[in-house]
This record gives sequence, C-alpha cells and structure tokens, in this order.
Amino acid sequence: MKQDLFDWPEAGVELVAGVDEVGRGPLCGPVIAAAVILDPARPIAGLNDSKKLTARQREALFDIICNQALAWSLGRAEVAEIDQLNILHATMLAMQRAVAGLSLQPQLAYIDGNRCPTLPCRAEAVVKGDSRVPEIAAASIIAKVTRDREMVVMDQQWPGYGIAGHKGYPTAAHMAALKKLGPAPIHRRSFKPVRVLLELAGTD
Repeated sequence: MKQDLFDWPEAGVELVAGVDEVGRGPLCGPVIAAAVILDPARPIAGLNDSKKLTARQREALFDIICNQALAWSLGRAEVAEIDQLNILHATMLAMQRAVAGLSLQPQLAYIDGNRCPTLPCRAEAVVKGDSRVPEIAAASIIAKVTRDREMVVMDQQWPGYGIAGHKGYPTAAHMAALKKLGPAPIHRRSFKPVRVLLELAGTD
C-alpha cells in the first residue's frame, strides 16, 4: 500500500480516522460506513482496499482491526433513508454516524472518494484512499465484512433473490429474480431497475 503522502499528517494531529463505505451500488439493503482510528504503535500488515482482498483475508483482518485499533465504529443508512435522501446523501449520513460513534474524537478524518460529509473534525477526501491510506483501508474492510454478513442473513429472510451471492448488486441473476419475484421490501425503490419493475406492475 502506498503511504507516501498519507503516512502521518502534520505535527499536532494525534488521532486520525479513516472513513469508507460499502453498498452504494446494490439494489437492496443498507449502505454501511465504518470509521477506524488505528494505533500507530501497532501497525497492521496486509491492509488494502477490501475489494482487492479475498473473503478469507478480509475476515482475518476484520478481527485484527477490531482488536488492535484505538477505536472503530459503524454507521448506516437504511433503505427507506436511501429512497428518501438519495444514495449520495444517505452515504454521507452513514459516514457521519460512523464518526459520531467513535469512542475517541479524531482531529482529522480521511474520507475515501472525492466528497466529504460534514463532520465535527477536519475532513479530507482521498481519491482511491482505500488503496493509499491504512486507516481508510481498515474502514473499508470493517464495512465490507459487516455488510456481507448482513447480506447472508437477508438471503435467509428473503430467499430466491440470491442475495448471499451477489450481495444485492444488479447481476444478471439478481435482475432475473427481480423480474420473476418482484421487488421485496428490502429493495431500493428509488433505484431505476427496481422503480421500472414497480411501474410496470402498477404497484408504485
């Protein structure tokens, strides 16, 4: 992982949080954000963008991060909030909730992407930050593992859609199941593939 520009910030900044989210693209389920403050005295080997890791690697790192981080927290926005606010604003809300849940107050938060939520501390957006900033990489792993676990449970609650496999993303299998079964309450009504199906069925 590149750490050239983001190894550690300027003097006086002692607590740095990394913030990332997962679940912007799926057609169902919540968007989940995580905020992590790593302990600089206990660096964690193997941190990287969660998408570049295997499920087994993510699970192993999840436990290490939870045990060794100075603080970590999850924030979420539910389907109803996504439909009400739109996915961008719901994502910002989830990130705000993640930072607010930290047991320690960071002086600086690095946010993955090109937009920052309004936070009580200084925030800096870092494009591809989950591959460049260890704190963001850790947050991406916490968020990804948490949401993937929820998708397995959701698959049991709403069988037939294959959610445990595609995690809610608009795969061919998911789209076929949607057309066959129709949208479930867990689906995001504001997302076009779901909205079109509801309009065709005359139920929305």
